[in-house]
Amino acid sequence: MSTPTGFMEYKRELPIDRDPAERVQDWQEFHKHMSSEQLRTQGARCMDCGTPYCHTGIELPGGTSGCPVNNLIPEWNNLIYRGLWREALDRLHKTNNFPEFTGRVCPAPCEGSCTVGLIGDSVTIKTIEHAIIERGFEEGWVVPQPPKVRTGKRVAVVGSGPAGLACAAQLNKAGHNVTVFERADRIGGLLVYGIPTMKLEKHVVQRRVDIMEAEGIDFVTNTEIGKDVSAEQLVSDFDAVVLCGGATKARDVQIDGRELKGIHPAMDYLNGTIKSYLDSNLEDGNYISAKDKNVIVIGGGDTGSDCVATALRHGCKSVTQFGTHAKAPLERDTVNNPWPQFPNVYTLDYAHEEAKAIFGSDPRAFSVLTKKFVGDDNGNIKELHTIQIERTVDETGRKIYKEIPGTEQVWKADLVLIAVGFEGPEKTLIDQLSLEQDRWSNVKARYGKYTTNVDKVFAAGDMRRGQSLVVWAINEGREAAREVDKYLTGSSVLP
Repeated sequence: MSTPTGFMEYKRELPIDRDPAERVQDWQEFHKHMSSEQLRTQGARCMDCGTPYCHTGIELPGGTSGCPVNNLIPEWNNLIYRGLWREALDRLHKTNNFPEFTGRVCPAPCEGSCTVGLIGDSVTIKTIEHAIIERGFEEGWVVPQPPKVRTGKRVAVVGSGPAGLACAAQLNKAGHNVTVFERADRIGGLLVYGIPTMKLEKHVVQRRVDIMEAEGIDFVTNTEIGKDVSAEQLVSDFDAVVLCGGATKARDVQIDGRELKGIHPAMDYLNGTIKSYLDSNLEDGNYISAKDKNVIVIGGGDTGSDCVATALRHGCKSVTQFGTHAKAPLERDTVNNPWPQFPNVYTLDYAHEEAKAIFGSDPRAFSVLTKKFVGDDNGNIKELHTIQIERTVDETGRKIYKEIPGTEQVWKADLVLIAVGFEGPEKTLIDQLSLEQDRWSNVKARYGKYTTNVDKVFAAGDMRRGQSLVVWAINEGREAAREVDKYLTGSSVLP
């Protein structure tokens, strides 16, 4: 323990973000950094609990509790307090291949289950994690570490998102020859095309990919397995195949007027902007623009929030984000949302802070159900009709929506973005390999084993578990690598 009374002596502090009105003028990350002394003080608030829920990584009602990759959080908090940054980096890398990703985009369920949060504000775990890995890069401590011995076994990883990259990194450490196939033109999966640059700048992803390439991993872009290369051929050419293609089949809405022009899936909107930005700094115009438009985002999750932030940077006239959920309370409901569940409380995400700074209010509309889209004479969207709802959950856990009469409303709209989640993985590979699926249409493979019904074929990440957190993808990629290593060699020293 750094100091037994640190959580009483010091208050929780977070890095100061760039001014919202300023940062919407560019596409750079919005966080600033804390000094080493500030971070040391924050590390002192960690109590090194006897049962540290911060790194338990378990599923509880309402979401994940603790860190799914089981980061040794109290250990590196203490090391930062003692000024041992290199040792802290080693402990961090022991459980997490990519802390530079999770330190930026993870919602930090570790902080939600921090014991200090029972009586006050939790430890600033995510901030410290981010600082450790960035210090590691600045000092030159993060360098390629290729394996000393190769096994001669060849493994194909399909998909270069966080699950695929984690799996590839671990298999390479075990000495296998790993090839990662990516259908896009850049390596990174949703880390590149999916998460906006203001949350995760893409040079951060490429920095890690360059290290992995120097360690001996082969990356193949612009190659879609199932189309450019058949799934059967891949299985024939490699000793094992790990499917990490994600849950990329977007869920749509069945609403009158859906066919109108100006209504788009959220990922088409986000990915088009990201690619145009990376290719030409948006000069090629190959993206859906929100400039001077009234924008409605249907969907209250992170993807919807990213659409809000992107629309602001495009220069939209207005932006509103619809959610079917009710507005969260200002304080945790200790009866229905007790510790160590992730706290369901009202907060402003980065995008909502920005919209409030530009337009004067939180852009979210809660408990809203869209009833129909209405277009103009040219078939373009011009307005949405909605009604307020009350959402309840029955005894089976099924959500029930009850419309509230008299709450109908009409909203002006020139651009509508659908961000209501994903239905699971795409079917091409699944059909070609005759893979079994679970009741949610994900590839059927037991957690902890990752084996499918087809010999040599494994599945991990969102393709196996459905849409989830980046940190769960890293967890599954690492564990799948261990199981593949066992399959190929009979045993494994991988964690």
